[in-house]
Amino acid sequence: MLNGKTALITGGGRGIGRAIAVAFARHGARIAVAARTAAQVEDVARELGTDAIALVCDVSDPESVKRMFSNMERFGDADILVNNAGVAESATLVNTTDELWHRHLSINLSGTFYCTRAALPSMLKKGWGRVINVASIAGKTGAPYIAAYAASKHGVLGLTRSIAMEVATTGVTVNAICPGYVDTEMVSRGVEQITTKTGRSAEEALDTLKKMNPQQRLVTPEEVAAVALLLASDEGRGINGQSINVDGGTVLF
Repeated sequence: MLNGKTALITGGGRGIGRAIAVAFARHGARIAVAARTAAQVEDVARELGTDAIALVCDVSDPESVKRMFSNMERFGDADILVNNAGVAESATLVNTTDELWHRHLSINLSGTFYCTRAALPSMLKKGWGRVINVASIAGKTGAPYIAAYAASKHGVLGLTRSIAMEVATTGVTVNAICPGYVDTEMVSRGVEQITTKTGRSAEEALDTLKKMNPQQRLVTPEEVAAVALLLASDEGRGINGQSINVDGGTVLF
């Protein structure tokens, strides 16, 4: 399905990013996995074998993004870009510091912009490319205590739609995936925050998150990866400018 294609996946060392890397590699793609810390992406690259490389990148830093793309030289240009690197923290609005606010915007939103801007020229030149932004259902609706996170993910959806319309006739598609609560380390940290702030047990906190999904469960990273695989494929070429929920029906738009 992806034979001969090169995929660059940010935040590729764990969770959703790792699952997407595994799925793409299984279907023939060469994989570049990137993250701020080398150890996790190096583990993923070793797991995937000779057609995978690990890169270090802070997506919030445009110079770091430029170095990442330069370091892809032996694989060539990215045919598929998955903007998965992200941060999620919670605070009431009055306790949202400038640092927390800017951290979310710089990583979640600006990072998506920097990476897409760097990847797009080669895609346009070849007349084929896929940009897949891992957003969130928080990009479609609000919730208490996540103003910075929700604002950044709303921005990702606006960016996705605008770029998709800009490149619609070029052979490049740009889409977003909006997961609900996924069984990853990020959700585990969320459970810890709930227990700290409310005094509830970890089991009770996790149950609260599960009940937000009409299916009464957490989504798996592999379910998100399956949607990414469709979007990356030739069969998914008719999907453009969309934000696809993977949330069991939590958000119905």
